[in-house]
Amino acid sequence: MKVIVDDKIPYIREALDAMGVDAVYAPGAHIDAALVRDADALIVRTRTRCDAHLLDGSRVQFIATATIGYDHIDTAYCAAHNIYWTNAPGCNAASVCQYVQSVLLLLQREQGFPLASSTIGIVGVGHVGTLVARMAATWGMRVLLCDPPRAQQGEEGFVSLSEIAREADVITIHTPLTHDGPYRTWHLADSDFFAHLERKPYFINTSRGETTDTAALLQALDAGHIAQCIIDVWEHEPGIDLTLLDRCYIGTPHIAGYSADGKATATRMSLEALAQHFGLGVVPEIVPPAPTHSVSLDGDIESALLQIYNPHDDSNALKARPEDFEWLRGNYPHRREETAYGIHRE
Repeated sequence: MKVIVDDKIPYIREALDAMGVDAVYAPGAHIDAALVRDADALIVRTRTRCDAHLLDGSRVQFIATATIGYDHIDTAYCAAHNIYWTNAPGCNAASVCQYVQSVLLLLQREQGFPLASSTIGIVGVGHVGTLVARMAATWGMRVLLCDPPRAQQGEEGFVSLSEIAREADVITIHTPLTHDGPYRTWHLADSDFFAHLERKPYFINTSRGETTDTAALLQALDAGHIAQCIIDVWEHEPGIDLTLLDRCYIGTPHIAGYSADGKATATRMSLEALAQHFGLGVVPEIVPPAPTHSVSLDGDIESALLQIYNPHDDSNALKARPEDFEWLRGNYPHRREETAYGIHRE
C-alpha cells in the first residue's frame, strides 16, 4: 500500500511507522497527479486540491484531510469514482476558541472593550461556534447565535443575520465555505452585510477567507462601519491583500486552529479513518509535547491566558514578513491549549 502524506502534518511519521505503513511525504501544494498515480491513499490538508486534475487515472481509493474544512475535496468526483473521503470535524475547535478568546481579552485590555457588557454575534454554530458561545458566556457576554440551516430544521435559540447586524458588538464567523445552495457562505460578509451593521462592531474571521469579500471589508473600514478587524483566513491565500493586512488589528497566517492539541487530534482522526478503511492495526496514542514555556498563575486569569497564547505574536510575524505566509504557517511554533497548563474552567 502506498500512502501520500502532506509533510506538514505533525506527529504522523512516527505513528505510521509504528503501524507498519510506508508513506511518501511531500509539501501539500506539491502533491500532484504524477505523485499520486500509484497511490492507494492520501492524507492531506487544505493546500492539496483533490479533484479530477489530481486523481484521474490514479488508483486512490481513500482520502483523509486532517482539517475541519473539506472544500478542497471534490466530493462529487469522489462519489462518482468510489473514493472514500473523510475530514476531521471538531479537531481544532478548542484551538480556534482559544484564538478568539485571546482576541477578546486583547480587545478588553488594549481597546477598552468591556466584555461583560457587550454582545457577541456568532455566525455558524457547529463545533467551533458552540465552544466560542460557551467561552463568551463565561466572560459575561450576551451571546447571539446565527445558524440558518439549523434554524430551518426547527432548532430553537437562533437569530437572523439581520439581528446580528443590529445587535452585535463583536461578530465572529465560523461557517464552512459553500458556493451555492440556499445557505451559500461565499462572500457572506459582503458590502450589503457591512452596510447594515448598526453598532460598529469588531469583525473576526477564522473560518474561510472567501466567506468575506475583501474589497467590501476594506470599504467598511474606510466608512467606519466596523471598529477593527481580526483576520486569520484570507481570500487568495497565500497571496493575501497587503492593504487589508496593514489595516487589521490582528492579522495571522491561517493558524487559529494550529494548537498542538488540535493538530494531534486531527492526525489521530485521520489515522483512525485510514486504519478502519484498510483494516490496519491500532493507531498509537498521539500526545503533543509539553508546553515550551511556563506561565505564572499568580495574577489574574486574563493575564495567564494571554501568557499562554497572545495572537499579537503571530500577527507581528506576518506583518513583518507577509511574503512568508506559507512558511509561517508550515513552521508554526508549538502552542498548547490552557488545559496543558493546569487551567480547567467551566
